[in-house]
Amino acid sequence: MKFLVSFLLLFVAFSLQAQTYTLKGKVVDKNQEPLAGATIVITDLEKGTSSDFDGKFTFALPKGNYVIKVSYVGFRTGYFNQTIQQDEDIVIELDLENDVLDEVLVSAVRVKADAPVTHSNLTKKEIAKRNLGQDIPMLVNYLPSVISSSDAGAGVGYTYLRVRGSDATRVNVTINGIPYNDAESQGTFWVNLGDFASSTENLQLQRGVGTSTNGAGAFGASLNILTDAVSEEAGGEISNSFGSFGTRKHTVKYTTGKLNDHFELAGRVSNIYSDGYVDRAFTDLKSYFLQGSYTDDNTLIKALVFGGKERTYQAWYGLSAEELEEDRRQNPYTYENEVDDYQQDHYQLHWNEQLNKNWSTNIGLNYTRGKGFFEQFKDGESAADYNNLIVDDSDVIVRRWLDNHFYVANGNATFRNDNLEIISGVSYSEYFNDHYGEIIWGSDLADGTNIKDRYYFSDAQKSDFSIFSKANFKLSPSLKAYIDLQGRFVSYDTGGITSDINPIDIDTNFSFFNPKVGLTYTINDTFSLYASYARANKEPNRNDFEGNPNVLHESLNDFELGWRFNSERVNMNTNIYYMDYNNQLVLTGAIDDVGEYLRENVKDSYRLGIEIDGTFLITDELTFQSNLAISTNKINNLTIERDGQTVNLGTTNIAFSPNIISGSSLTLKPTDNFQISLLGKYVSSQYLSNTDTEASKIDGYFTNDLNLVYEIKTNKIFKSIIITGLINNLTNKKYVDRGYTYLDYWSGPTSFEVQGYYPQATINFLAGVTFKF
Repeated sequence: MKFLVSFLLLFVAFSLQAQTYTLKGKVVDKNQEPLAGATIVITDLEKGTSSDFDGKFTFALPKGNYVIKVSYVGFRTGYFNQTIQQDEDIVIELDLENDVLDEVLVSAVRVKADAPVTHSNLTKKEIAKRNLGQDIPMLVNYLPSVISSSDAGAGVGYTYLRVRGSDATRVNVTINGIPYNDAESQGTFWVNLGDFASSTENLQLQRGVGTSTNGAGAFGASLNILTDAVSEEAGGEISNSFGSFGTRKHTVKYTTGKLNDHFELAGRVSNIYSDGYVDRAFTDLKSYFLQGSYTDDNTLIKALVFGGKERTYQAWYGLSAEELEEDRRQNPYTYENEVDDYQQDHYQLHWNEQLNKNWSTNIGLNYTRGKGFFEQFKDGESAADYNNLIVDDSDVIVRRWLDNHFYVANGNATFRNDNLEIISGVSYSEYFNDHYGEIIWGSDLADGTNIKDRYYFSDAQKSDFSIFSKANFKLSPSLKAYIDLQGRFVSYDTGGITSDINPIDIDTNFSFFNPKVGLTYTINDTFSLYASYARANKEPNRNDFEGNPNVLHESLNDFELGWRFNSERVNMNTNIYYMDYNNQLVLTGAIDDVGEYLRENVKDSYRLGIEIDGTFLITDELTFQSNLAISTNKINNLTIERDGQTVNLGTTNIAFSPNIISGSSLTLKPTDNFQISLLGKYVSSQYLSNTDTEASKIDGYFTNDLNLVYEIKTNKIFKSIIITGLINNLTNKKYVDRGYTYLDYWSGPTSFEVQGYYPQATINFLAGVTFKF
């Protein structure tokens, strides 16, 4: 509870110092709509605050002349001169920045600061502080209720994100409003988007069901990513970083700026390589990002092409307890080409049109092409496991392929006036995927077998259509309402033979209605309350159907109650959530033969928790940020098959759901161009299974990172040189943050290994330098 105590002590300790005069203000757009969460800085004093839910802010200032800098995502940053000789009350109007795409690409899936949805935002500037080659899950690790992990242990390659105990299959990810989760597995594979953080303008993480979004439903959270904004001026950067375990990142970016006041071309190429903390768990990522845009007073058209190719040595099997004790960096794989080799390319087109003062429209199109394989050596195999293409007890090398196409079309229209905003839209996607395995070598092939003959094949098609309408409106000057209605219709068809040489024949349809409602009540300039209810439904993924053709879809009722406080030196958000599931597909703790976690329906389960996050400006140079999540996550009346018998275990804990998650940072900024941050992350113990088996419990851990950023302003060649350093796991903690187990199914010891762990890196560093021009 020391984290909660620190929150309360800091909150009580702060008091605003009385000044000679009071400057009150309100930040609005051209329609006089308040902009909640705008950043206001008195540049002369390096003193800043944020606007509240009605766009209002307050400063206590001595007599004098000041320059006020006001910025808000999606609007042009404004500079305003203000003389203070008495108390002042001003209105600051910001102009919409046509080149920034928040209002264009992500308005349909994002929420504003005062919405009754629990969320956190991360800006490009905040991302850049630690962007030294690690993937996006590692960069959002310090947001509330978030846990990140990686197979290779160093945060590069196959990385994972959990929110409120929910894994990647329950976290809906969109890029510029386009679904990114794999349509069949519902997972998110960041390894295919190497260095994507370098092309991210900002992101929003909504916890719980959140707002209606495109693609698979959010069952734990949704992560909405906005890519690089259009730049007014020409420029570029060269970034290189190096670190432990042979990690290195090389990035080159450029932009032409606005050409003829309308056109912009920009791009990035990157290469990331790491040997991995785990032996031979190397990662080689090559990626690119290209965009072209056209803007005028009422139109924005943007075309993007981005993607990458990855080659990753496998480390998904983890280590047994004995192997972990013997050498936590060892890798049980010995075949030199035990690799994942995959390429994914995305093509997006977005067109936004401002029709008049009240109406705007947006159309988004996407095509994603993915193809690649996983190569594996196996010895002494059975002929039946390879469709009789080999002789019994043969050695074999196989490649298991995915070959897919993903098409998306989104469209929405927005109506906005002083008291009402309505966004309505549709999204349609089609996904085609071939699953097949081929033999590329065998010690004893069956007669008639040729190299690259396929030993299994199945094709799949999935369509997803959704229609939604969401409205924000004022019921009174202090009360705002939110309504969001979505219909979602899914069709999934797959047939053939699986990699286990089992037939698969699924042809099913789902129709879901997902309503969401909420209220925000503003008590005064600093306090507001919100409450919301959201329902979500979600279809099973391919692995679920392979394990059980009669698997059920799952449903969730999500209740959120929150309190927000926003003052000049203290910003706090507190919320209580209750997520009530029906037929939740929980992870069993077991994995399949390619490291994917298996799931099964449980009839009745829930997650109940409280989340607190805050920012405290201790002095103008010292800032403390912290978040704390305390939860209980239960399955009611869990029944399993153990030793051939059905056993009722009563109420148990949900796997991979620690009761306490906390993150913090203490940042010292003695000058404008230098800052140093000490970051901390605490995760309590958790079970790898749903049966409360003590042998499947892993210990909690507390780690610290040290982050330094120093910027050198130059007058020749470069605009600036930024030096960044990051020491991860400063205290050299030896810990594992996840694993797998089969202990649910046997009451006593077994003759084979039933449990595995994924060790994370001990103390390590990353250092980089960026030249901006």
